Amino acid sequence: MLSVIAIGDELLIGQVIDTNSGDIARTIAPAGWRLNDVQVVSDKAEDITRAIDRAFESSNIVITTGGIGPTKDDITKNTLCQYFGGEMIEDAAVLQNVKDVVERRGIKLNELTASQAIVPSSCRVIQNRVGTAPIMWFERDGKILVSMPGVPFETRQMFREEVFPQLLERFPSDSAIEHRTMLVTGLTESALAMTLDQWENALPEHLHLAYLPKPGLIRLRLDGMHRDKDFLAQDIDRHFAQLAEIIGENVLHMSDAEPQEILLEHLNRLSLTVATAESCTGGNIAHLITSIAGSSAVFMGSVVAYSNDVKHRLLGVKNETLEQYGAVSIPTVEQMAEGACRSIGTDCSIVTSGIAGPTGGTADKPVGTVCIAVKSPLGIVSHTHRFPGDRNRVIERASTTAIIMLIEQLKRLDSQK
Repeated sequence: MLSVIAIGDELLIGQVIDTNSGDIARTIAPAGWRLNDVQVVSDKAEDITRAIDRAFESSNIVITTGGIGPTKDDITKNTLCQYFGGEMIEDAAVLQNVKDVVERRGIKLNELTASQAIVPSSCRVIQNRVGTAPIMWFERDGKILVSMPGVPFETRQMFREEVFPQLLERFPSDSAIEHRTMLVTGLTESALAMTLDQWENALPEHLHLAYLPKPGLIRLRLDGMHRDKDFLAQDIDRHFAQLAEIIGENVLHMSDAEPQEILLEHLNRLSLTVATAESCTGGNIAHLITSIAGSSAVFMGSVVAYSNDVKHRLLGVKNETLEQYGAVSIPTVEQMAEGACRSIGTDCSIVTSGIAGPTGGTADKPVGTVCIAVKSPLGIVSHTHRFPGDRNRVIERASTTAIIMLIEQLKRLDSQK
């Protein structure tokens, strides 16, 4: 029903990654909508026109992103004017919106930015409250095209708050939609699929299970669509409970949340504080935790202990430990975990030390080797992991795994109270 066209030469050469399509897909999914296709095209009128023709062959709704800025390479507005007819005119309401946005940002309005107010007469403008590029709504022969900015946060907010609600009003669904999501850890996708094979095959037609793997965990989403809203809500809850019972202790959380959000939830409930001491992850765990609003209530601080000297001086790791076992070792991370709690003054700690690569590996400790320790009121738990992939992948996987390790200790502690 809906297609996306991402416009911009920068997308085709890999200078910028298209995240808008994913945001749009995630926004429409709860309403039972799906993307038919996504096209990425250059800043050329003929390429944009061909893409629109292709999209309208299979979809009644087309969303374009990008190509509507004030610079000469942004030609989408003129191309859409030629496609849908009309002429380019200055819209007083758009100009006022541009002035308001610029004023809020504390910058001076220049001629190029003011030109954002020039739009095709054949469109209906939706004012962009968070940017200067206007959102343009075109209609022809029962089909709709909405042109949106390429700036991700502008498209994300305006599509969710303005554009999609208007599309839903125009194309209402006669079916109820329900979704339930849980996070699963400790199982590979194939092992999980084998565990659930019989249960999944017995699902009624109105329910569908989706596997959404990420490094260190799997999101399981149960989707449902039925004309009877009350029946659907009860039925999906019943099957979701069955699903959790089958997976058992490998269920990390019964909602669609990030591991760091789950960690903060447990820490707040237990009135505990946490610190991190990171070597190979370079502060990424601290970044993930502090990206959540309200984290300051439980997160006290971090030490990025990249060198052995810092591990010794700030965290109290013994020189003999470093000499005998090395920085990437269980004895080292366990002493780092103790030192982080002691030096920062917290109840819990999360610690990493490893070889993220691409160099630095040995036969005994190849690239991807990461030692992780977490300390909680239950004591210290530590493991050595071998993570595949490049440097960024190793850091991402190590960070997620470390957070999950502490979550599981806090779940044990919570169950004992």
